[in-house]
Amino acid sequence: MPVRKIIPEKDGVYFITFTCAHWLPLFEITNGYNAVYNWFDLLKKNGHHIIGYSIMHNHVHAIIAFHNTGKTINSIVGNGKRFMAYDIVNRLQKQNHLNVLTQIKAMVNDAQRAINKQHEVFEPSFDWKECRTEKFIQQKLNYIHWNACRGVNKLVDLPEQYIHSSAKFYAIGEHGIYSVTSYMELRDIDLTK
Repeated sequence: MPVRKIIPEKDGVYFITFTCAHWLPLFEITNGYNAVYNWFDLLKKNGHHIIGYSIMHNHVHAIIAFHNTGKTINSIVGNGKRFMAYDIVNRLQKQNHLNVLTQIKAMVNDAQRAINKQHEVFEPSFDWKECRTEKFIQQKLNYIHWNACRGVNKLVDLPEQYIHSSAKFYAIGEHGIYSVTSYMELRDIDLTK
């Protein structure tokens, strides 16, 4: 269940999860994993650090160290979701996935439609937990990295085999598709400035 409350701080380390609308596998359908990587690039450009991640077919888990830019973390994540939604809709249009476009268009409620929203790509909110200790960060990294190895939709046997996650870096020290900042480096980073 998404948490709909505001993150009170403007900096800090947070475990966040956001989900595609109605759990549709939109990242898989569109091969839209790069939409998330592009958002990560934008975050890095603005002084934030990607500590760990796993991009599943229909949701994203990430641990992000947010630098104080004066913007709320909720607005940073909300803008990121909007940025990714445009990319995914564009991919659906180019790939001629008309049935999926019709489905996500029908999910837009009347209030949102009144302000010209056309597609519901993600669930309206996101889940978050503040990571105050290294132990908690390790716990969340373990959770997100093993996500691809569990459940009905098991994708791999070992976390480091899943290419759309930071598991390989934490397991054997090699970056996968996307380079992350080790949570241990956070000791030397002042996120408040």
